[in-house]
Amino acid sequence: MNGAPKIQVRGLRKAFGRNLVLDGIDLDVGVRESVVVIGGSGSGKSVLVKCILGLLQPDAGSIKIDGREVTGIGGAERESLMHKFGMLFQGAALFDSLPVWENVAFGLILGRGMDRTKAKHIALEKLAAVGLGAEVGELRPAELSGGMQKRVALARAIAAEPEIIIFDEPTTGLDPIMSDVINDLIVACVERVGATAVSITHDMASTRKIADRVAMIYKGKIIWNGPVAAMETSGNPYVDQFINGRAEGPIQMEVRAL
Repeated sequence: MNGAPKIQVRGLRKAFGRNLVLDGIDLDVGVRESVVVIGGSGSGKSVLVKCILGLLQPDAGSIKIDGREVTGIGGAERESLMHKFGMLFQGAALFDSLPVWENVAFGLILGRGMDRTKAKHIALEKLAAVGLGAEVGELRPAELSGGMQKRVALARAIAAEPEIIIFDEPTTGLDPIMSDVINDLIVACVERVGATAVSITHDMASTRKIADRVAMIYKGKIIWNGPVAAMETSGNPYVDQFINGRAEGPIQMEVRAL
């Protein structure tokens, strides 16, 4: 990473009651860099990005965006900060009651007060960028396949050309071919917008395709952080077990006998 980080996380801690989820997380994400955070279910990936987005307040630690401390800010400051972000949610999170184009333009109209005609024009442009025609803009989300819904969610994430895009399990629920299509679109769209990207996933095919750098969380700590090309030869037994999907290794999964 060259220059000052776009996102800098230091000593981040977050607990829910006695359950310590983040235990001193340190992470830098460079400008226009794509960092993928991997780890098993319950490892703290989602809590980390929710803290970065301000949806959760950490118990301790620092989060800086463009060198500015953002933990604890609210009101107009928080609203202004959120204009830097785009988000692709795990389940697409589309509004069933709105046509596709309004889903894509939702943040432009409601969040930025843009004229509906202009917002629709931008929405159709972004749909085209993910391979969907203008006719799809008039459909309802329920009329779309899972892969098309993910494309719409990606179009919405890039609609305002954000500086930072968060991808939450972008390929969950998709078949391998459609997953690869979505991965290619993510790479192309992030490059087109010139955004910094933070993704969380346990899909290693997706990680290998979209990451510049990978960080692995285990028991609330980042136990390895390095270029995606170095992941296969990290020398870290936890990383090796996880990326190869082996049951045997230092990561022990609790399985109840039948």
